[in-house]
Amino acid sequence: MTSTTTAAAAVAALTMHGIDTLYTVPGVHNDPLLDALYGAADRIRTVHARHEQGAAYMALGAALATGRPSSFAVVPGPGFLNTTAALLTAYSMNAPVLGLVGQIPEAEIGLGRGHLHEIRDQTGIIARLVDHTARIRKPEEAAPFVHRAVAAMRTGRPGPAVLECAMDVWGRTADLPALPQPEQPAAPAIDEDAVRAAARLLGRARNPVIFVGGGAMDAAAEVAALSAMLQAPVASGFRRGRGVLTSRDPLSATHPLAHELWGEADVVLAVGTRLFFQCRDWGTDDDLAIVHVNADPEEPARHGTPAVALVGDAAPILRRLLDLVPAENRARPSRRAEMADRQAALRARLAAALGPQLAFLDAIRAALPDDGVVVDEVTQIGFAARLAFPVYGPRTFLSPGYQDNLGWGYATALGVQDARRDVPVLSINGDGGFMYTANELATAVRHRIPLVAIVFDDGAFGNVRRIQEEQFGNRLIACDLANPDFVKFAESFGAVAERARTPEELGAALARGFARRDGPTLITVPVGPMPSPWRFIHLPRVRGG
Repeated sequence: MTSTTTAAAAVAALTMHGIDTLYTVPGVHNDPLLDALYGAADRIRTVHARHEQGAAYMALGAALATGRPSSFAVVPGPGFLNTTAALLTAYSMNAPVLGLVGQIPEAEIGLGRGHLHEIRDQTGIIARLVDHTARIRKPEEAAPFVHRAVAAMRTGRPGPAVLECAMDVWGRTADLPALPQPEQPAAPAIDEDAVRAAARLLGRARNPVIFVGGGAMDAAAEVAALSAMLQAPVASGFRRGRGVLTSRDPLSATHPLAHELWGEADVVLAVGTRLFFQCRDWGTDDDLAIVHVNADPEEPARHGTPAVALVGDAAPILRRLLDLVPAENRARPSRRAEMADRQAALRARLAAALGPQLAFLDAIRAALPDDGVVVDEVTQIGFAARLAFPVYGPRTFLSPGYQDNLGWGYATALGVQDARRDVPVLSINGDGGFMYTANELATAVRHRIPLVAIVFDDGAFGNVRRIQEEQFGNRLIACDLANPDFVKFAESFGAVAERARTPEELGAALARGFARRDGPTLITVPVGPMPSPWRFIHLPRVRGG
């Protein structure tokens, strides 16, 4: 038996799950937790951000970059509320982020007496953002509750979880035996009848296509093998799924070509994707059979009943399909030459319409190593990157999912780079989104995080401005921005910064930035209005009425 605080038991439990970094903004409600982190500094790092949203976004970035659980800790009330955009994004991206949120003294919760950071029904607010939440009430519960939260984050549909703990409970002590070890959740059974039906459909299909989303990131090898077996193009979503099949394979298709393929397919294998654009906008009909693989049992039927639903982790289900499809598979000529021609035609269309964006993206791709990671933003270059940027592996191109929230990028990219110190990471920003978390330059300098960030500076919320110009008679409101000199701004924190005005200058600046591994680099690129990408994003119905 060992006398242990609630906080120390919770920290020990985090390390059992391989969580080696905790992102935080400290405060009085979590003082015993910070003291426990000090005592465990040989097992878990503490990275303190300058704003709670930065801490939560950094945890999100670490989880997205690695596929493993990551954690942040904040005080209650305003501290917790500052993290909610990141939690919402983690939910939409199925990211395993564990939030540790403080509380007022345990006996006072819910009484409305006006304690520091008191908030009415914090637990209820949390429950609307995550699928699993609980409050730790004594030291004996700390490790089991952490284990239960991590299991929930990794079972079925992955996603974030939050544990609350009152400020007087964190420091409470008890004599505890050895802390319980986490149990590995059992893998869900594969429905053999369903997987055989899916194998028959795919093997006999004339024109199969595979659509992948974020849930396919850990099944890249299986997707590639099925694609080769079926000569099926692999289409990524507009925001997610890039890199599941390398862009060097001509069967790898981005959003505009995916739209064409959807209209031609007789069988679609959907892996870890909601098929939102496809089913809602592009249409379905009786000539299309969908085989839907998803960890969430409710997802396959959200847009109608698929021909076959396979519920569970993508990789084992696809491995079983790889066992069964050959017995059903028809002779298939290679589609690589055809798809290479179609890729070239799409590239020419994109270059003609989005030339300024593609010139910068080409410079970025040339400077970034194959295994480098790009974190995009809700910005003109980011939208174009989703359509045209070559991606060579899973988890190397990160977009914010269906929340698509402006300002997520820089702090999230800091978490990506902090978790992946072994590879260069690039944060693509517009001037509007960057200023949401630009203060975290201080965190990058303090913790020597070698993130390279680009700020494309057009002095406006550029997409908003274009919409007002084109659709509202040039009645401009709330779209123009007053910006700092971004070079001087970054240098004032101690970061390295420079200005690049052309794609060639940007490529050279990126090379210098990626070579520098002892702290952050900021490159600002002054730009004017850019051509609209939206005709390649909002695409018309191609099936059904």
